[in-house]
Amino acid sequence: MRSVSSVSVVALVLAVAVLLAAPRLGADGVDAGACGKTPPDQVALKLAPCVSAAKDPKATPSARCCAAVKEIGEKSAECLCAVLLSKTVRDIGVKPEMAITIPKRCNIADRPIGYKCGDFTLPSLQVQN
Repeated sequence: MRSVSSVSVVALVLAVAVLLAAPRLGADGVDAGACGKTPPDQVALKLAPCVSAAKDPKATPSARCCAAVKEIGEKSAECLCAVLLSKTVRDIGVKPEMAITIPKRCNIADRPIGYKCGDFTLPSLQVQN
């Protein structure tokens, strides 16, 4: 018969193994390793040309903005999602519901249509004014 302490140790080891195997999720439920070795907050710096478009739903994103979004999206839908919902993007005053519309406003043909991104879906979200 096993002692209570050995059962507790086995349970603890199993819990740690599950946590290590699970995807790393940020506070917003987005995979923190979605962009490979580069954290999404660092990749988000590439979106500097998108600031004005991200704050105004009627603004057409610049060619530089769209190129950056396309480049990030080519890594993976997970990376694009993590970047658009990153702390870096939120810290500059961009609302996630606005950021998430940029791939659609850039008319990126191979954008991840219908991809679930946190509480949002790419790119079908309609901006409420």
